Amino acid sequence: MAINAYVYMLQCADGSYYVGSTIDLERRLGQHQNGEGAAYTRRPGRLPVTLVYVEDFDQISDAFAREKQIQNWSRAKRQALIDRRYAELPKLAKGRYDMPGYVSRRSGADEDGVSTSSTTEDGVSTSSTTEDGVSTSSTTEDGVSTSSTTEDGVSTSSTTETPSTTEDDVR
Repeated sequence: MAINAYVYMLQCADGSYYVGSTIDLERRLGQHQNGEGAAYTRRPGRLPVTLVYVEDFDQISDAFAREKQIQNWSRAKRQALIDRRYAELPKLAKGRYDMPGYVSRRSGADEDGVSTSSTTEDGVSTSSTTEDGVSTSSTTEDGVSTSSTTEDGVSTSSTTETPSTTEDDVR
């Protein structure tokens, strides 16, 4: 298995990280150091750069895919990769959408944060609130859904147990 491509991470003089891929690591590092690399590393205050992480691949397409993956990671997750703290990577994968109290702008929340969604620390229960608390719902570990709606003082609630799928059901 020949090494034909690399994904690499540089730490810039300003402390930021740059992630790239190449088929010739030495040549590419020289380009970055000489100010001939990516526009990101050429910006004032970014040079010199230090190589802090390298992965090798059989094909450049695989290296490029990994580059794109790492580019979407948080600084904390990149730092864990550099430090070889692999066990922490899944925990650091949780994005802003998984954080308790995250206000989703995509779901039509207004500037006051009327629409919210959250996930508990164990990732099991979720709940959402819309229109100033008019509607709430949650799902528990056992698959039990509870919802309630309050509008003009009228409250309704329902509890539904979701049947679990067994191996016999799949056959």
